[in-house]
Parts: sequence; structure tokens; C-alpha cells
Amino acid sequence: MGLCKIALRQRERLAVLRPRHGVIVLQTLMWRDEVREPGDLGPSAPVSDRELQLAELLLSELTGVEMQQMEDVYGHALEQLVAAKIVGSEVPELPTPQHAVDLMAELEQSVQAARRSRQ
Repeated sequence: MGLCKIALRQRERLAVLRPRHGVIVLQTLMWRDEVREPGDLGPSAPVSDRELQLAELLLSELTGVEMQQMEDVYGHALEQLVAAKIVGSEVPELPTPQHAVDLMAELEQSVQAARRSRQ
């Protein structure tokens, strides 16, 4: 499984790439500030200690990703642009676009790094 950022409908999104039935599936995720408290929509059945342990184990196994470092660059730039236009100040410069990454090369490097760390 791989965590990535993608551009979709002129918006930067957080996503997960994973293999499924011989193809690579892309699933978009929400940014931290887009997730709301469930309120009374939470599950009616209590979460068992075993389920919590498995969730903590899964999170501890996700190495190399610091979720605090993942941020919505496009959203922040858009907020700055709107704020500058509201007060009538100079519009900040747009960030320079980054080159596309070869996903297969990145995947191969990730797999090799995971194999080295297990040896």
C-alpha cells in the first residue's frame, strides 16, 4: 500500500494506492481538517479491545509516513489568495509545480527499502 498526493479536478487530494485483483486501485482520502466528529452517527456496538489493538498495530506498522507532514498545499494557497483579494493586497506568487513522479520506480524503491529493513 502506498500513500500519495494526486491532482483531481484541479484540487490536490490525499490518496492510497493498493493492489486488488491484479490491478492498482486508487482510493482518495480526506484531509485532517475535512474529517468531522461523527456525533451520534458512531457505531452502536462497542469497539472491542482486540479491535483497538489491531488498529494500533496497523498504525505502528505504517513506517515512513508522518501524517503531520501531509498538508493540503493547494487549499492553503487558495486561502491565501482569497484573503489577499479581500483586503486588496498583492496576490502571493503561485508555488512552482513539481514534476510528475514515476510511480513504478517509487514503488520498486519502497519495496526494496521494506525488504532491507526486515533483514
